[in-house]
Amino acid sequence: MSQERSGIITFKGNPMTLVGQAVAKGDKAPEFQVVDNGLQPVTLASSAGKIRLITVVPSLDTPVCDSMTRQFNQDAANLPAGVVVYTISLDLPFAQKRWCGNAGIDKVKTLSDYQERSFALSYGLLIKELKLTARAVLVVDASDTVRYLEIVPEVTAEPDYTAALEAVRGLL
Repeated sequence: MSQERSGIITFKGNPMTLVGQAVAKGDKAPEFQVVDNGLQPVTLASSAGKIRLITVVPSLDTPVCDSMTRQFNQDAANLPAGVVVYTISLDLPFAQKRWCGNAGIDKVKTLSDYQERSFALSYGLLIKELKLTARAVLVVDASDTVRYLEIVPEVTAEPDYTAALEAVRGLL
């Protein structure tokens, strides 16, 4: 049975419910399975031994998600090869691929959780009322421990880019 939590996020000021297992800083990062733009499976284990900067957005086809992913793509250019940057949403892989091509995204790897909502439920980031992922940023270290987690309180707001990047740099 999936856990439900309220009082954590709002969407345009309206309270929303998060579904799935809550994850906290210091927890072992749960395994998940999503797909890349070619429909190939990607799991946490796919990037074993690397630092992961995982950004989570409701939909790339919205203004805040668009600017957030563009910002992290720009920031990712300055990170070493031992860091992978994922953006996970429930957008279809075909839409993600089109969006990346149009936006010139080449450093962030977009991943789709549309099939099983494996990531969203494993990290407690599925918005019950909208059937979308909450806006969040996680940093998972090379030994699969969550070192940073920001669940953005208002879905239409941007995350703290500086804090997320400082968390990554602190692990280098």
